[in-house]
Amino acid sequence: QVQLVESGGGSVQAGGSLRLSCAASGYTYSTYYMGWFRRALGKEREGVAAIDSGGTTSYANSVKGRFTISQDNAKNTLYLQMNSLKPEDTAMYYCAADQINWWLLPRYKYWGQGTQVTVSS
Repeated sequence: QVQLVESGGGSVQAGGSLRLSCAASGYTYSTYYMGWFRRALGKEREGVAAIDSGGTTSYANSVKGRFTISQDNAKNTLYLQMNSLKPEDTAMYYCAADQINWWLLPRYKYWGQGTQVTVSS
């Protein structure tokens, strides 16, 4: 079955960087569309970044220029490089996968358990 396991979260000061990873298994990675989402306390889950099988990307306005989504099909792994982090980036971050391209809509079929990112001022 499809499994997504996130890693790389942690606590950093504002202005710092983190790289999240999402290890995928149980399906042919290159045939799925992938996305990163986050949910802050008391807020709705929001799309952060997404990538299609051809490498085309989409970003939320709040992270454009600071976050970069990428993937390594050989390693079945999705990444999110986060630079210039701000306290408002604090949230649980999830990766998601589906054979339908939902881009930043939280309608993906498969979800990981999440990894916490905390940014202090």
